[in-house]
Amino acid sequence: MSPIKIASTQHPVIDLIKNRWSPRSFSTQTISQESLQTILEAGSWAPSANNQQPWRFIYGYRGTPGFDKIVAALAPGNQPWAKNAAVLVAAVGVKELPDTQQKNHYYMYDTGLATSFILLQAQSMGIYAHVMGGFNKQHLAEEAAIPSNEEPVVVIALGYADDAEKLEEPYKTRELTPRNRKPLDVISAELV
Repeated sequence: MSPIKIASTQHPVIDLIKNRWSPRSFSTQTISQESLQTILEAGSWAPSANNQQPWRFIYGYRGTPGFDKIVAALAPGNQPWAKNAAVLVAAVGVKELPDTQQKNHYYMYDTGLATSFILLQAQSMGIYAHVMGGFNKQHLAEEAAIPSNEEPVVVIALGYADDAEKLEEPYKTRELTPRNRKPLDVISAELV
């Protein structure tokens, strides 16, 4: 991994988090079914409000019709590089509580937590993930027969990182730019 992609933190943070980043350049190496199931299993263990687990993961392997359907739903800015991922996973949130059909106000938050567990599990296995919000939700919902009480939240590209030089601009420059974050004093404050 490029040293510019290792997070330079203000405080000690575990390496798994410091080393996690979102590449756009993916190698041709495939992800085994066993590895993908491990990654998705990690997502299933995320905390959720009332343990409702209001998420589903719909995926396709590169070279399959399911993968092509997910790629077709991606925004034009994501298609050129995401088409090279080994697997694309759509994280889908369940908007209603199954027992009562009442609105689940936390489904987006909970689906985000499950997605973060997926990212960290993948990273621990040397598999990189790039989360995308740039996609047509309606198109994906139609292609994947997602019911109206569910909503595609994000699409995750999974794969093994490759050389940035194989990317076209502006993706190559983005791949080679150091990571940064807002300082803690900007995003946090003690309530007194």
